[in-house]
Amino acid sequence: MYSQSSFLIVSGLFIFMVLAMEIGFRSGLRKQAKATEAITQANAVLVSMLGLLALLLAFTFSAALQRYEDRSQTVVAEANAIGTTYLRARLLPREMQDEVQALLRQYLDVRIQEGRVDSTEPELHESLLHQAKLMEARLWSHAVKAAELDKSVVTSGLFIQSLNELIDTSTTRNAALNRQVPEIVLLLMFATIVLTTATLGYASGIAGHRVTLAAFVLVMLIALVVYLIIDLDRPRRGAIQVSHESMLSLQQTIGAAQGHTAQPGSPRDASQAPRR
Repeated sequence: MYSQSSFLIVSGLFIFMVLAMEIGFRSGLRKQAKATEAITQANAVLVSMLGLLALLLAFTFSAALQRYEDRSQTVVAEANAIGTTYLRARLLPREMQDEVQALLRQYLDVRIQEGRVDSTEPELHESLLHQAKLMEARLWSHAVKAAELDKSVVTSGLFIQSLNELIDTSTTRNAALNRQVPEIVLLLMFATIVLTTATLGYASGIAGHRVTLAAFVLVMLIALVVYLIIDLDRPRRGAIQVSHESMLSLQQTIGAAQGHTAQPGSPRDASQAPRR
């Protein structure tokens, strides 16, 4: 289901809703002459199904929104981890500082690009993930080398700690991006929606009139809520995307700092580097 367009899924659901409503209406018309207490019973069933549908919609929307918030928080956490590691790279032995920071800049670029890849490009996504893992391995090898050269907890130890947090947050972010509302929940919600609209049409048929405009607007609103649920639950496609502003801001900050330090005559002394 997640490989399909949100608009296509909701459009198909809306068509099924309209068909179910029409089938229910015609079925109710055929039984209208025999109905005595059927109208009251149909209305009672309709109210119960609308209540159940409201519960399912609220539960599913809450789950999708919570996952969206989790993804947004992991992006901020990873940006903070990369920024801290970049600053603490200045605590490494002098001959390693520039190489490690250059590698961290490349790593940041890859992570930003990976977060923007559409779900319709799984090969590119896997390739970027593989590149990020290779860079993490190279950074860790630099950390091991720094620990061998300088065993001080205040210098190399702080860098190793921040690098470990970077690797952990990247894993957490990848897991959050791949965590969606279970498809069985969505299928149950779709089935309940179709059955509810069929019951709505049946109740209207027994009453001897078409579905009112207000009821039709309710059906459209239900379809809109379903679209929002599906769109929130798809971080790599759709109208609602997880913001990467924190990562982009970090990229600009690092780029500006790199441009400043690259100017002729600018101080390269580690004691003038920002501390975290």
